[in-house]
Amino acid sequence: MESPERTAGIRGRDPATLDQVIRESLPRLLRAARAAGLPAEQAEDAAHATVLVFLQRAEAFDGRARASTWLYGILANKVAEARRADTREQGVDDIDEVFEARFDASGSWSRPPVGVLESLAREDARRLIAACLEDVPERQRRALVLRDVDEVDTAAVCKILAVSPNNLGVLLFRARVRMRECLETSGVRGSADAQV
Repeated sequence: MESPERTAGIRGRDPATLDQVIRESLPRLLRAARAAGLPAEQAEDAAHATVLVFLQRAEAFDGRARASTWLYGILANKVAEARRADTREQGVDDIDEVFEARFDASGSWSRPPVGVLESLAREDARRLIAACLEDVPERQRRALVLRDVDEVDTAAVCKILAVSPNNLGVLLFRARVRMRECLETSGVRGSADAQV
């Protein structure tokens, strides 16, 4: 639930309030769109379309939920629209994607190269986790990525996945158990007191 002051600021289209809500929410919206399976460009489009709808419908915000929860609900609709339209661009050159992933706007490394042994160990861990994650059913995987990787709050995850908090708890429990079983089968062991 939003404070009455913030709700009034949103409904009254106060520029400072709207700017604050958008600045707080946009990075999380982008991560949630990516976690929902959209490519980077489509995720940005969905997040920006979400903000646009939020701005257009600001007067309708009643404050019964947090603004971020309302934004996640809008985002869920935009993700569904993007999937239906499947507007993924086709002619993107792979070298452009590699360059954008490795260098920042000034041409410096985003992440400097690592040593060979460290790189191999990381790659083995990534492959193992990715392989285990592939065995997790789609809804459980999406819940796990949104909640544990992107750290989206429970209410927003429930809205995105259209589930109750109890159902989300079940999805997360099952996904974590599957991941743990898969990793342990592959020889990875956690501490004895680790929780599922």
